[in-house]
Amino acid sequence: MPAAIVLINAEIGSEEEVFNEISKVEGIKEAYIVYGVYDIIAKIEAETMEKLKETIANKIRKLPKVRSTLTMIIVEGKEFKQ
Repeated sequence: MPAAIVLINAEIGSEEEVFNEISKVEGIKEAYIVYGVYDIIAKIEAETMEKLKETIANKIRKLPKVRSTLTMIIVEGKEFKQ
């Protein structure tokens, strides 16, 4: 299943608002407000690569108060349980 990590910059002071909107986007599996260069990190999954790209381009990047994004397509992964 295609997946990506999306790093999101929000307008200053709107991080929580953008975070709440991100949580409503279909396919978002995890999201975090973070400190540093980016404000929010989200993990997204979709049934196809086309749906993944469409969600990122049309649902995340076009949210009000999202200034920019950096997308990293996941090639391989493993879940660790500790």
